[in-house]
Amino acid sequence: MSLWRRMLLPLATGLLGALFITTIYFGLVSWAESPQHAFELFWEERWLVVPIILGFGIQVSLYTILKKRLFAPAVSSAPSGVITGAGGATSTVAMVACCAHHVTDVLPILGMTAAATFLASYQTTFMLVGLSVTWIGIAIMTTILFKERQKAIQQLTLIQQTS
Repeated sequence: MSLWRRMLLPLATGLLGALFITTIYFGLVSWAESPQHAFELFWEERWLVVPIILGFGIQVSLYTILKKRLFAPAVSSAPSGVITGAGGATSTVAMVACCAHHVTDVLPILGMTAAATFLASYQTTFMLVGLSVTWIGIAIMTTILFKERQKAIQQLTLIQQTS
C-alpha cells in the first residue's frame, strides 16, 4: 500500500475536516456579527474551540482510515457501514453542538428572542457537549481500529502457521 494511502490521505482528510469546521465557525460568527468579532470570540473561547476543531480533524482522519481499510491488510474484513456511519454522525453532532450557540445572534432578528436567550444561556454547555461527543467518537473509532487490527494480525498469523 502506498505512502499516500496509508499516511497522507488520512492526514489530508483530517486537515480538510479541521479547515471545514473552522470555516463554519468563523463563517457563522462573521455572518452574525463581524469578522473582527469572530476573531475576538475565537480568542475568548479558544480553550473549547481549538480542541473541538482538532478533535473533528482527528475524527475525519480516523473515519478515512476505517472507511478505506488503511489499518489492516486486505485479508481483513472491513468494519460495517453502520459503525463507520456512526463515526460520521458523531462528528456531525459535535459540529452542530459546537456552532449552534452562534445562531443566538440571528434569532432575535427572526423574532425568536426566547430561543436566542436560551441558547445564549447555555453556550458553554453546548460547546462542552460538542467536545465530549467528539472525544467519545474518537475513542469509539480508535477502539474499532485496534480491534480490527488485532483481527487482521490473528488472521495473518493463522495463514502463516498453515503455510
